[in-house]
Amino acid sequence: MGERDLIAERGKFTALHPETHHLVNGRDWGVIRMGHSGPALVLIPGTLGRADIFWQQIAALSSEARILAVSYPASGGIADWATDLTQLIADAGMQGATVLGSSLGGYLAQYLTATEPALCGGLVAANTLASVRGVDQVPPYALDLAYTPIDELRAGFEAGLTGWQTPDHPYRDLASLLLQEVRGRIPEDELRARLQVLKTAPDLPAQSLPRDRIFTVQSDDDHLISPPMRESLRAALDPVRAYRFRAASHFPYVTRPDAYTALLRGVLGLPAGQTIWPAGEESLI
Repeated sequence: MGERDLIAERGKFTALHPETHHLVNGRDWGVIRMGHSGPALVLIPGTLGRADIFWQQIAALSSEARILAVSYPASGGIADWATDLTQLIADAGMQGATVLGSSLGGYLAQYLTATEPALCGGLVAANTLASVRGVDQVPPYALDLAYTPIDELRAGFEAGLTGWQTPDHPYRDLASLLLQEVRGRIPEDELRARLQVLKTAPDLPAQSLPRDRIFTVQSDDDHLISPPMRESLRAALDPVRAYRFRAASHFPYVTRPDAYTALLRGVLGLPAGQTIWPAGEESLI
């Protein structure tokens, strides 16, 4: 990644474009909306991210697309959140939106597009999984997420990320950004909810969108989504195009922002930028 102060970069964006709060069915969602014309894009983060984790894509695309990025509430389940997002999308007048979800957000995005195909115009399932079976057997999901001390839950995330902070680690700048999320930028009740939602998530319904509106994004060095999990996702979705990073971590929208924005341009039908993905059903960069 090189030397970048990602916390400062994101901070500048957030100072100009703070989250607003939207109460939907009794749940408090954080929302960043930008853009007034063009195709509609919904961005759903993973466990360690708020709406502004996509700040680089939002800034790059907001003059050409209508963007709705969200932060999760502190209660509810996958079906509840999909219902809430349906209302948020409709209220924003963004029917037909392409929905990109990463990690936890990717599971939610798959559920949303499968159950609301008339509302959603496309799916980008990014660095995510097709099934949560067995998730409740591995930490932190194997813990009692309601009563395990929050410091213990946070320590589990910190243990993995602090190892990335060595001077020669390619994702050391990313580690600092994510540690800020772990250490309180994501409040306790919201963090517990994110973990509990994935632990208790239902199986995904069959996808209802046409194949030509289904895309996947994966990273060869994703330490959280194993190669068999990646293969299962592609087998389940049969995407019209599979975008694949050789090296980008579990968070390619942060580590490879230009390439990530470029794939979104392709998905949304916008003019290509400086980064061009190879043609074909599988694009590797």
